[in-house]
Amino acid sequence: MKKFNALLFLFLIFFSNAQIISGTIFSKEEKQPVPYVKIGVEKENTGVISDDKGNFSIDLSQVHPANKIKIEVAGYENYNETVQNFIKQNPQQIFLKEKVKNIQEVKLTSKKLVDKNWGVNTKTKHVMYSVNPKLHTEDFLGETALEFNAGRRSKIKNINLNIASYTSDKPVLLRYSIYNEKNGFPDKNILDEEITVELTEDMIKSGTFTLDVNDKNIWVQGKFFIGIQFLKEFEGKLNISAALFRTGFLRKFYGDWQKVTLAAPAINIDVKVDKNGKNIQEETESGSGNLSALFPDVSSYNTEAEKSIYGKNNEAGKILKLKDADLYYEIYGEGEPLVLLHGNSGSIQDFYQEIPELSKYYKVIAVDARGQGKSTDTSKKDFTYKIFADDVKALVDDLGLKKVSIMGWSDGGNTGLEFALKYPEILNKLITIGANIFPEGVDSVLLTNFKTKLKVLQMENNPERSNETRLLKLMVKEPNINKNSLSKIQNPVLVIAGENDVIKKEHTELISKQIPNAKLRIYKNATHFIPFENSDQLNKEVLEFLKK
Repeated sequence: MKKFNALLFLFLIFFSNAQIISGTIFSKEEKQPVPYVKIGVEKENTGVISDDKGNFSIDLSQVHPANKIKIEVAGYENYNETVQNFIKQNPQQIFLKEKVKNIQEVKLTSKKLVDKNWGVNTKTKHVMYSVNPKLHTEDFLGETALEFNAGRRSKIKNINLNIASYTSDKPVLLRYSIYNEKNGFPDKNILDEEITVELTEDMIKSGTFTLDVNDKNIWVQGKFFIGIQFLKEFEGKLNISAALFRTGFLRKFYGDWQKVTLAAPAINIDVKVDKNGKNIQEETESGSGNLSALFPDVSSYNTEAEKSIYGKNNEAGKILKLKDADLYYEIYGEGEPLVLLHGNSGSIQDFYQEIPELSKYYKVIAVDARGQGKSTDTSKKDFTYKIFADDVKALVDDLGLKKVSIMGWSDGGNTGLEFALKYPEILNKLITIGANIFPEGVDSVLLTNFKTKLKVLQMENNPERSNETRLLKLMVKEPNINKNSLSKIQNPVLVIAGENDVIKKEHTELISKQIPNAKLRIYKNATHFIPFENSDQLNKEVLEFLKK
């Protein structure tokens, strides 16, 4: 029996080793190694990238024998084989057949070509797609993509990637792919050749890496996707700017593409549009699903906000040290105090259009909520709007103020409502912009996306993203204000929301009806981003409300 067990043990070791397949990828025509080839299991997350000499080693011990191995690289025909046969053959060399290129002459003389830029242009450092091989080893070889839609035939000149920060001991190797569309998702790579880049810090100019692909002769029409994938581990971290509530696409190796409506990477392209060509539909960047009307592209506002002095003004800025947090705030103007509270993951700079105008008449105190902007948080506790309200109270006390008015946007409005309930004697007037009193007051599609993203972050359990996790959990679990308690608020309140806000219209109306001295304002054709898009109207109404 002992001999049998020993033989079985040796067999298992042999069988396990047999599942680890190593080899080299070659070009069948040129007999030369093909670098950076994707070798993986179709519809699975298992896969590897060959090195610069075409060498690879893949562990298939946990893969079902009936599944298929897929080997893919631009410019070559795909290789497909069952895992069982692949293991049985254990090929030391794999030869890929080059695709026959269907080159058509492109005559430009009769065309009217117009320069356009499409995509996500934000350069924010608050919302980012983070690439850190050491923390995300399993997910590192995943791919992210952004959808585009060309109404007329267009030639891609440049692919731009906005990079918030770059730290690496060596060049970061990444691959660009361009996919056609099938059923709303990326499908087949349309490139005839590989586009790989060894990215170094000096190639990033003003926060953007621009890849010139004009000589690649890439023409597109209709829906298509541009994807990026990192091919080799590196020591360090790279952060790509991302736009909140824009649709991006993610997949792990050859796994299914997943639509992510919470944020999209800052990929944008410079194109030449053939205005004489047949128009199949308007030129728009699509893929935002039901949230497209709710969340317009506010990247230009974010860029202007970051250029402003607000949120980083050393002369106006101070820090209040609390037991488990440092609260950063800035003060502008003279007069009765008005506290400005930003939204989730935002900062003081989000009020870059309001502070200059409001500070002409009031002492504006703009605050970064704990764990956001330049404020820190050392606690491990979940964030709550009650805690944020207590922080505001601590700041008011520290400044020796008897009464303050508050203007809160989104999460800041929620904090304002909690402050009104807990500290009515200190509050003068309250303005809420896109606030809610319980999570279900938020658009159901958006709330579902929040919950999905939260589950992903909790499964990752990455210490570096704990703050992001807490801020997302805050929106999923909070606030929890009983609608009947709103009747206790006797202070004058101006309730503002957009006609196309992510806060349900009936929910905003509920808040207004439950507060005895509330005035409701719904901005026509406006979204959740009123302080960005409707700043003049907002400033005027706030000043009128405060002066009455």
